[in-house]
Amino acid sequence: MAVFDFSIHARDGAARTGTLKTPRGDIRTPAFMPVGTAGTVKAVYMDQVKQTGSDIILGNTYHLMLRPGAERVKRLGGLHAFSKWSGPILTDSGGFQVWSLSQLRKMDADGVMFRSHIDGSEHRLTPARSVEIQADLLGADISMQLDECTDFPCTHVDAEASMKLSLDWGARSLEAFGERANQTLFGIVQGSNYPDLREESAKAVAAQGFGGIALGGLAVGEGHDQMCATIDMTVPHLPDVYPRYVMGVGKPIDLVEAVARGIDMFDCVLPTRAGRHGQAWTWDGPINLKNARFAEDLNPLDETVDCPASQDYSRAYLHHLIRSGEYLGSMVLSWHNIAFFQVLMQRMRSAIAEGTFEVLRADLSERWANTKSKPRTKDAS
Repeated sequence: MAVFDFSIHARDGAARTGTLKTPRGDIRTPAFMPVGTAGTVKAVYMDQVKQTGSDIILGNTYHLMLRPGAERVKRLGGLHAFSKWSGPILTDSGGFQVWSLSQLRKMDADGVMFRSHIDGSEHRLTPARSVEIQADLLGADISMQLDECTDFPCTHVDAEASMKLSLDWGARSLEAFGERANQTLFGIVQGSNYPDLREESAKAVAAQGFGGIALGGLAVGEGHDQMCATIDMTVPHLPDVYPRYVMGVGKPIDLVEAVARGIDMFDCVLPTRAGRHGQAWTWDGPINLKNARFAEDLNPLDETVDCPASQDYSRAYLHHLIRSGEYLGSMVLSWHNIAFFQVLMQRMRSAIAEGTFEVLRADLSERWANTKSKPRTKDAS
């Protein structure tokens, strides 16, 4: 297995900026990965995604294995050629979607049997099958080990059992991955919000020999403060040489606070999901273009963001498109939101390099204080 070169160029406190080198291009860190659920970043052309400054995108194993089918993607040239994205691609293992979307799932020590949320067809996902889909069929540059997603909140007993199963599946994922010259595999730390389990999992995953380490079990309803606490209890037990990835996070304030704690990589559907619902992110927080106060607002979304979507369309026009149900509204807002997230990442990289990250963090924390995710119980709507 290749272990991609990861160089840290500068630090400011625990925050760090660097470069993860892959055969398909460099990834500047901290990095935000737009989510290409089904081989597309929703409502945005791939060349637009590239123009926003995105170095890497994420592909969803679960969705692609069900439709159009991973074997078909392979026959059609792999996910890069199929989706017209030439840069690096990271794929998730499919475990989160099996946990959250499947109509029926049955877990055992070797894997999970589940029914598709699309047509009810039955499928089995094991560590080896997940690796096969990601690395061999889709052709991902970075694959993720299969892990078990745990409900939040959960008991210490359940969290420990899930964490140990994920460690076993990590070892099986590594065995299936084998030796590859141009691809790598990331491991995943579990343990819910229990410090002893997070420490045990972090040390064990680090010892297994992955090319990077992700913090799993976040973005599952724990809220902003618990997310930060979980990162705090995990990062000190991770080797400095690995890129660190928090999966499924998140809102801009989540990204800032995670970077402050030493995280390097992120993904989230938020930019495009918000765009499809009429929401644009700005330096003063999100704005809802459905609101009548934008009906005659000729200002652009944000002149400071170097993107046509941000500069060339008035808020009044976008209000009209969204209220009229025109597809173009969702497209422009999604494009802008991805660009905004990438400008945020660039500002953080520059601030870390200049030693001014804490100034930026304080400013953005004040601006976005009311956007922090609130905790919810697992049965909340």
